[in-house]
Amino acid sequence: MAQQAVATQGTSIRLACAAFGISESCYRYQPKLDSENAEIADRLLQLTNNESDWGFGMCFDYLRNVKGFHWNHKRVYRIYCELSLNLRIRPRRRLNRHKPEPLKQPLRQNQVWSMDFMHDQLSDGRNYRLFNVIDDYRREGLAIEAGFSLPAMRVIRTLNQLIEWRGKPAVLRCDNGPEFISHEFTNWAKKRDIRIEYIQPGKPQQNAYIERHNRTIRYSWVSKHLFETLEEVQNYATQWLWFYNHERPHKANGGKPPLRAA
Repeated sequence: MAQQAVATQGTSIRLACAAFGISESCYRYQPKLDSENAEIADRLLQLTNNESDWGFGMCFDYLRNVKGFHWNHKRVYRIYCELSLNLRIRPRRRLNRHKPEPLKQPLRQNQVWSMDFMHDQLSDGRNYRLFNVIDDYRREGLAIEAGFSLPAMRVIRTLNQLIEWRGKPAVLRCDNGPEFISHEFTNWAKKRDIRIEYIQPGKPQQNAYIERHNRTIRYSWVSKHLFETLEEVQNYATQWLWFYNHERPHKANGGKPPLRAA
């Protein structure tokens, strides 16, 4: 109002400030962070375009913990809202349910590995599967193996490669799929002194870590891309797994990627 009075009525700055009860320094204030705010906006737009399933929390954790920007939480959120990025995803209505008993948090690396399968289709309609393995300690992704058929021997081969790379786990947590209850798999685990912890049928929440990991894979890239060949799937999975472990923030690690968590 003071600026309008000076511009239209020819009032002096001193008189206008006195009339509206503000200081002259307030009248002459010029914001100094416009260029930085523009950078924040550009980075938020780029992040949400590349990772459409990320909300504000994931974007802020990525900028803070991965890229090293120490922008204020409220400032970034204000710009996030001004860009209407908070309206991209309409949350589904959820029913109040009994809270399931939480899984025990492992205390060290290689204490518990969780594993499971996923399914999808190529552009020509052929079905393919993904065999996913994570270390429950930091939710580190260990393997994503793609194939039209992933029998028990293929699962064993993948696990042998992981064990050669980082040592064997004490426990393998999985469901009661035919690959995991086969004689080949159970005998292999027994020879290596690895305990298999089967979840109860119809209780996927007992294997919640890998189920949440599967959901991340589904929404991050499987549902976004239509692949033509199995080689394309495997190449993309390998690149995404590196991004997941090194750059994608994870709430279980305090907003830090698995391999950057202390």
